[in-house]
This record gives sequence, C-alpha cells and structure tokens, in this order.
Amino acid sequence: MSYYQYHVFLCSNQRDDGRPSCGDCGAAAMRDFMKARCKALGLSGPGRVRINSAGCMDRCAEGPVMVIYPEGFWYSYIDRDDIEEIVQRHLIRGERVERLELK
Repeated sequence: MSYYQYHVFLCSNQRDDGRPSCGDCGAAAMRDFMKARCKALGLSGPGRVRINSAGCMDRCAEGPVMVIYPEGFWYSYIDRDDIEEIVQRHLIRGERVERLELK
C-alpha cells in the first residue's frame, strides 16, 4: 500500500541552453496552484494526495508535464483550468482526463 493515494510530480525544470523546458511554461506557479487547491479541498496529507516539484523528467518538448503515481499516468497542461480538471476528475473521482494525457 502506498503512503499516498496519489503522489503528483510536476516538472519545474528550467533549462539554460535554449531548449524547451517546463519551467518556461509557468510550471512552478501551476504546482503552487495545484497544491493550494488540494489543501483547500481537504485532499492533502498521508493516505490522500501529495503535490511535489520534480526536476527534468525528459519530456520537456511535450510540456509542461506531470506524472501521477501509483499509476504512473502522465499529463500535459496549459493553465489553471487544466489543473482544476485534473484535480476534480483524476484526484477526486479517479477518472483519467484523456484530452490532457501524454501517450
């Protein structure tokens, strides 16, 4: 059994060499928003949801990206509306958000 029901890692890597990176897309702000939403909704904590930053996950060209464990399910997102949909559908209802999934 996992310590968390869902452990979410959002890439916040910022590359300095001109290649695309999740950090270029406001990933840190989106992580902060997702973390705040989970806390406000009472989803955070042991046995529930944990939101973390991650370094490069080597999918920057598809980014910004996140991965949710224990499933190992990958998403890309654009804005707060996408993050909210992932929170509501995946983290609360256990549904995948197919339009945002990475293949």
